[in-house]
Amino acid sequence: MTKSANWSMQGTWDTKGAWETQGRWEERRAAGLSQAGLRRMRDVLAGHVDSGAIPGLVALVGRGDETHVEAIGAMHTGHDAPMRRDTIFRMASLSKPLTAAAVMILVEECRLRLDDPVDTWLPELADRRVLTRIDAPLDDTVPAHRPITVRDLLTFTFGFGAVLAPPDTHPIQVAMRELGLDGSTPAAGPDEWIARLGSLPLMHQPGSLWQYHTGSDVLSVLIPRVAGQSFETFLRERLLDPLGMTDTGFHVPADKIHRLPTSYAHNPETGELTVWDEAEGGKYSRPPAFEAGGDGLVSTVDDYHAFYRMLLNKGAHRGGRVLSRASVELMTMDHLTPEQKVEKDAFGDHFGRHGGYGFGMAVRTHRRDLASVGQFGWDGGLGTTAYADPAEGLVGILLTQAAMDSLDTPRLHRDFWTTAYQTLDD
Repeated sequence: MTKSANWSMQGTWDTKGAWETQGRWEERRAAGLSQAGLRRMRDVLAGHVDSGAIPGLVALVGRGDETHVEAIGAMHTGHDAPMRRDTIFRMASLSKPLTAAAVMILVEECRLRLDDPVDTWLPELADRRVLTRIDAPLDDTVPAHRPITVRDLLTFTFGFGAVLAPPDTHPIQVAMRELGLDGSTPAAGPDEWIARLGSLPLMHQPGSLWQYHTGSDVLSVLIPRVAGQSFETFLRERLLDPLGMTDTGFHVPADKIHRLPTSYAHNPETGELTVWDEAEGGKYSRPPAFEAGGDGLVSTVDDYHAFYRMLLNKGAHRGGRVLSRASVELMTMDHLTPEQKVEKDAFGDHFGRHGGYGFGMAVRTHRRDLASVGQFGWDGGLGTTAYADPAEGLVGILLTQAAMDSLDTPRLHRDFWTTAYQTLDD
């Protein structure tokens, strides 16, 4: 390896062998990452912060033994507290791949089988009725052709999920909102939540169509019932602790709450940032009623990197094994038929641009930008994005807390990925 320059305001080698960059050029050792590419990435990301589009961010690119982290800007608008490498973020839908991995642990132990009905563990979802059409009255139903399976939940094809129409367009949407099933983090406990879900008909026949989100929350009820312990306890013992993910969980403890930034949405009229969730006293400052695997986890860039490195290493981590190679390959392959993808692909660039969907994450089946076919990962509605590219050995993670409800955050994500691929040095 040869020495080269690196940007850092307060640059130091950390105990994990990576460099946190925040302001001036220093010497560093590099292997597999382009210094010119890293400079461009930082400049582009800093431009988004300087413009006021977001208060701050933490970004990571990792390749082989090389890990590069940028922490830019502030944790809160109008405050001096800087973004740091150990800042804890609301991961939103980046919770979904971890939930899928937890299910695969139970599959490997033969406590679950992918194509078995979930009725035994989730009797609330047995003997389903199905709407005759998405806009039908709730009592206009037919019997489900078959039971819901574990595979249906992992691939979001169990027949229920986000409706791609304006709010309250259809009777089922009104019922979902009234029962707290409209995609926000559930306020009810898991047993009450699944009972409410079971009181409604399915929107589509099991296995017929991809519909976003709800499958991961159903898995959050299934996992603890099968494991005989809370979802977070199982996740910690079987996935988080083996990977060293010490800052990942379903809330931020009081002694770490200073590391949680404010979460922002955008004013729909002005586009300005408005507070969605405070750190102190906010929804992530206490244990939730429902440990929701669809969007409920908090984590750091290094914790989430450990998870993605494990997937990139086909289930291996630091000489041990968390998942089998076969399980990781199954998670990160496309499972959808063209017919199942119709609604996913109709939702424009966000859901449709990857081509495929595996277990809890997208899988790229065509090349339309710099990412390789086979890249896998997902994005979170509160401003997070993370993907791994097996062809390049690359992991990229960008974490901020400005919601994906305006053009600013998606543009930030696209620019991050454009520059992340320019860091490849071969």
